[in-house]
Amino acid sequence: MCNRYQQAETDAARRVLKALEAEVFNSAGSIIHPQGQGEIVRMLDRKRTISQMTWGFPLILAAARKRAKEQGKQPKPKPVNNARTDKLSSGFWSRWTGPEHRCIIPVRRYAEAYGPKGKMKEAWVSVPDQELFPVAGLWRPSDEWGNCYTMVMTDAAGEAAQVHTRMPVILGQESVETWLSEPMEQVIGLCRPWRGEVQIDWTEDLWGR
Repeated sequence: MCNRYQQAETDAARRVLKALEAEVFNSAGSIIHPQGQGEIVRMLDRKRTISQMTWGFPLILAAARKRAKEQGKQPKPKPVNNARTDKLSSGFWSRWTGPEHRCIIPVRRYAEAYGPKGKMKEAWVSVPDQELFPVAGLWRPSDEWGNCYTMVMTDAAGEAAQVHTRMPVILGQESVETWLSEPMEQVIGLCRPWRGEVQIDWTEDLWGR
């Protein structure tokens, strides 16, 4: 599952994804980690708008809630930064799958860990000759972190399956409007493995650095 990605430049996202508006925010770092601040494109007042949100839906597990109560502390949520396609109809996710809670994540490349445990390194996956590729996402408001988003994942295929069994749902440009506007039953078919080429950069950079 994706736990690190490099986001596209704001100007590139505005141009490629035809975003007409951008909410006021400080530009986030290029490499986005869970609970970090990333940029997404969503429909706001009927316009494609670039917004900055926290990557990951906050989740407090029952065990963590119980432990915090015993210690007299506030429970700490963990970021759920990936949403599996086969779980979107579950109670946890189904509240946030309508068009009003869908978004596009402008991605330059995403990372997965490879190698033996304790010595894992970064492998970066990108789409050749593209300055960004649109990834399907969901967003929602939260009490803990304000507006937040998650990345929709599907089974990996082709060369991407060399790095991990799952990959982000990469959308073609012709599918962006559909993802942002159509009912879920019409867009679930878009949540499939990417059929185009990918490029893998097997780096020597340690994953946990």
